Amino acid sequence: MEIDQETRREILVGVVSVGVFIALLMWVGATYGDGSLTQTGAIAAVGVIVVFVLLMAGVGYWMAQQY
Repeated sequence: MEIDQETRREILVGVVSVGVFIALLMWVGATYGDGSLTQTGAIAAVGVIVVFVLLMAGVGYWMAQQY
């Protein structure tokens, strides 16, 4: 089965976006956690989730404009 160029690009953008999300969560855990997550760390984790949702919305909008 051959995968076309657009599908490859969509897969790559999705994988990179999720990779950024995981890296940011790991950064929050390393910065604000010392066995447990502090209140500031929890707020930072919620911020990372909000950024991820906005990033994925932007990526979806950008992909929709490609066609």
